[in-house]
Amino acid sequence: MQNVPHLGEILSVLAALIWAFSVVLFRMSGRVYPPLALNFFKNIVAMILLVATLAILRQDFLRPAPVLDYALLALSGVLGIALADTLFFRSLNIVGAGLSQIVSLAYSPLIILFTFAFLGERLSVGDVAGAVLILLGILTTSGHEAPEGVSRSELHRGIGLATLSVAFMAAGVTVAKPVLDRSPVIWSTTVRLAAGIGGLVLITIFSPKRRYVWATLRPSSSWKIAIPAAVLGAYLAMIVWIAGMKYTQASTASILNQTSAIFVLPLAALLLKEAITAKKLIAVGLALAGVALVTLT
Repeated sequence: MQNVPHLGEILSVLAALIWAFSVVLFRMSGRVYPPLALNFFKNIVAMILLVATLAILRQDFLRPAPVLDYALLALSGVLGIALADTLFFRSLNIVGAGLSQIVSLAYSPLIILFTFAFLGERLSVGDVAGAVLILLGILTTSGHEAPEGVSRSELHRGIGLATLSVAFMAAGVTVAKPVLDRSPVIWSTTVRLAAGIGGLVLITIFSPKRRYVWATLRPSSSWKIAIPAAVLGAYLAMIVWIAGMKYTQASTASILNQTSAIFVLPLAALLLKEAITAKKLIAVGLALAGVALVTLT
């Protein structure tokens, strides 16, 4: 499979498309479940599916890999799943699907920076120029009108939470990248997710809202949206996303992942009735110009 031309790039764009659908569904679920509870639920669903996938593929969860590989994947899971996803869901509830996805474009320049600093990946003039355009797109969102019922200070708080979420996610990817290069995709995804769930359990134990977290495991009508969101966003998108990272440079994959913003805007307008404003289009346009610079230079 690794002999397919541009396999990593294809998978990275596919991950972006799947994630766009799941973001809209997560926004719907966020109206019922608090961020920590929703993160816990979607990871439990994904873990069940991943364990089943390992069994079908006859792969062992505890494979003969260096302890350091387990440690790096575990750290990646805590940073990128337990912390990053919880913050992302909180920001999603505040600023909505469209704005949160635009802010998440900070992921690309952060990945470029981290992989250049710690993994020695190339950093061209196009990478730098593209990252600058993406950041300009994000800055455009700070002047956007706040959603109905959200104050200007809350809007800035939501943007800040989204940015912090992206920083944790980028750090988690950078940590895991060397392990992904030499490990099976499903195994890497499962170990990383297991660590993320472990981190969430620890957070939940000390959370005053822990009863809401455990309550998500009781069947309810909310599962009609929450389960499809979890299957798409936490299982399918995660596998395709990690596979994309495995078969191309982390910096290239991260840029292509951000095309999810293109797909989210029309989906959010159609399903969530979020307005497609001029500032949103300008922000996405700047980001797309950044994507083109990075991928074509």
